[in-house]
Amino acid sequence: MTRAWTLPMSFLLCGSVVAGLILRENPGAGVATLLLFVLLAGVHSPLVFPRSIGAEEARRLSALDGRPVVFWRPGCTYCLRLRARLGRDAHRLHWVDIWRDPAGAAAVRAVNDGDETVPTVFVAGRPHVNPEPAWVRSQLPPPA
Repeated sequence: MTRAWTLPMSFLLCGSVVAGLILRENPGAGVATLLLFVLLAGVHSPLVFPRSIGAEEARRLSALDGRPVVFWRPGCTYCLRLRARLGRDAHRLHWVDIWRDPAGAAAVRAVNDGDETVPTVFVAGRPHVNPEPAWVRSQLPPPA
């Protein structure tokens, strides 16, 4: 299991235990609890983000199409906020999971004084740390 799945799997494991304990007393509450933990696991998993690519490929594609590059990691609430607020526009950016791509993690550390602060969004080669989702949306090129 990779680091990206540690938090979601923890939610599932803890949710199963808690739901099992509640299920004995109140089946409806036990099922609702389990569903809540499944939802939390899904939201904090890599599944809610567009497909991640490597940092080098993202830079190359960004140079060709002008789309921003977002460096993120699973479990980051600020990354989740950015992804949720972008909605369908999230697929118009290039996403790099820094836990899966060492070059991406190095790029983030290089612009954040050694810290892996995400989301870090590169627009035209310039880094922006934890920008407002509306600003990121405004940086997208017009749809083709």
